[in-house]
Order: sequence, then structure tokens, then C-alpha cells
Amino acid sequence: MDSSSSPAPPQAPARSRGTSNASQRWSILRRALLARSSSPAPEGTCRDQHIKDGTNNISRKASRGFNLIECHSLPISQLKKSLENSSSGNENDLGCQKDVCVYYKLPCGSSSKLNLVYRREDSLELNDMEASNRYNIDTTGLVCCWPSEEVLAYYCINHSDVFRAKKVLELGSGYGLAGLVIAACTNADEVVISDGNPQVVEYIQKNISINQETFGETKVKSMILHWDKEQASEVLNTFDIIVASDCTFFKQFHESLARTVKSLLKHSATSQAVFLSPKRGDSLDKFLGIIKENELSCELIENYDPTVWNLHKKYEAGDDRSWPNYDKEHCYPLLVRISSFC
Repeated sequence: MDSSSSPAPPQAPARSRGTSNASQRWSILRRALLARSSSPAPEGTCRDQHIKDGTNNISRKASRGFNLIECHSLPISQLKKSLENSSSGNENDLGCQKDVCVYYKLPCGSSSKLNLVYRREDSLELNDMEASNRYNIDTTGLVCCWPSEEVLAYYCINHSDVFRAKKVLELGSGYGLAGLVIAACTNADEVVISDGNPQVVEYIQKNISINQETFGETKVKSMILHWDKEQASEVLNTFDIIVASDCTFFKQFHESLARTVKSLLKHSATSQAVFLSPKRGDSLDKFLGIIKENELSCELIENYDPTVWNLHKKYEAGDDRSWPNYDKEHCYPLLVRISSFC
């Protein structure tokens, strides 16, 4: 049957959807705990298909999101083979059972592509959560690329002149799509891709190594950067542009995130931070208030790209059913420009 002619499924009330999502997140935790004490299932199988089907509804899969940059699965074996005759990466670092690989075809006029390795979305284990508690960080950047990160990468491609010859920092990068795209497409002078989770930074560095030949003269490096920690003196007020996506969700980090931006952004009229974040209830509004308390200026823009905006309106109206659980509050990122000059 043509899915375009089938009736839209009935929507559950908001409260019941939230309760269902909470239950499914506990299912993810249950599977992670059970996985530690049992032998791994063959790839592509699942002991509890019902749970897997449910958790897929709240986990960002490769086919979800705005699909602004063409993305395809890539067998690890194929990536290994392509690296055998290349100096850009070490194929011996690849092939972990928990890892998957994708490649992005970048629409930046040079036929560039990025190969990215990251953790499977169903591979979180108890030791990952122990690390989360130990470092006071979350694990969300370890297993998925959030829709806001994809939109940020697309936005940076379309505004590449802003980054030319600049020193750029990505905060809370996850596996670093936006930072890698900036390095590949904008002729930035230097790109630093950071996260507070050391496990995530290991993947960032792996992806930098794999794609080294794509960056041209741009210097690219990874960095463990926790917003709650005092930053090293050599990076204070040195970045022309700071970018981040969906980093305002956790309210307990708002103050430290604002201080981090203020301390790392260069003192210049042209320096700016570019955040893309969904509203997520009152979380974004509270962060903007703290930005102002830290004597930073900010501008909030709802419609910043015609392609992204048109997709958003289709998803919101239900005209495009490829994202069935689309929720404006949690899925559509607003653009925030932050400056140290009021």
C-alpha cells in the first residue's frame, strides 16, 4: 500500500506519550544492565524484539532527523580497506563489535565526504553509566547524532564564509559531525572538537584521524572540555567562533556553559557563539536568561534557513510522516547567536 494514502495513526495524549517514553527509556537501561552479564547477541538480532521496537521510537536512528546531508551505512570492513593505502587513519583501531560506520556526502561543492565511526545505539553498558557518574557528564553523545547536530552542520556549510581563516570550537560535540563538517568545508584555520566525556573524545579523535586528508590545511584536534572545570589559560579568549547543538537541555549546566562561552570567546566585535537548541520546555529560555546575567548579548532566531523551516512545518503539520514522533518543543532547533558585546 502507498504510505502517502494511508491514514495517519492516531496521536496519543501528550501525557501518555511522555509516560510511554519514560518507560521505554527504562527499558534501554534494563537492556544495558542485562547485556553486561550475558553473551552478546549476533549483530542484527535482539533477545527482546518488543523492547527494541519500543526503544527505536525514542532513539535517534540514522533515518530520523531532517536528513539534510546525505548519509549512508558503511561496513567497517570497507572502511578498513579504504584506509589500508591511506595515511589518514589506522585501520587497526576499527572493527569493535559495538561500532558502526556511516559516511556523509557533503554538499559543499568539492565532492567531499566524511567517514564517521560511533557506537551502536543499543550498545550502552553499565560501565558507560559509571563513567557518566564519575565525570559528571551524560552519555548521549556516545551513541547518536542528534537532529540539532545535523542542522548545525548544514547551517555551517551554508554559512562557510563566516568560518574562513577562523579558530573554531565545538562544545558538547558528541561524535563531532558539525566540527568535522566545518573542518572539511569552510577553510577554517583551526577547529577544536570538544566534549566532557573522555569516551566520546576517543571517538572524536578516531574520526579526525580517519578523515585527515579531507581537511586540507585546516588544523583539527580533539579536546576533553568539561564546562564545570576551570579552563587552561592557553585557550582563554582565543576562539573566534564557538558552536554547539542541543547543549542547553540540562539546566544544572546552564551557568557553567555560559561561563565557558564567556571565558573562551575572543574579545572581538566579530566573535560569536552559534547555538542550535530546541526549546525543551523552559530550558532554552532559562539558559538565555543566564546568558544575559553573564553580561553576554544574545539573539534568538526561529526561521534561519528556508529548507530547515519548510521541513519543520511539514513534520509539524503531519504532511511528511517520515518522522512520526516529531515534536516541535524537542526536535526543532532554534538559532541563538551569542556575543560578548552588548
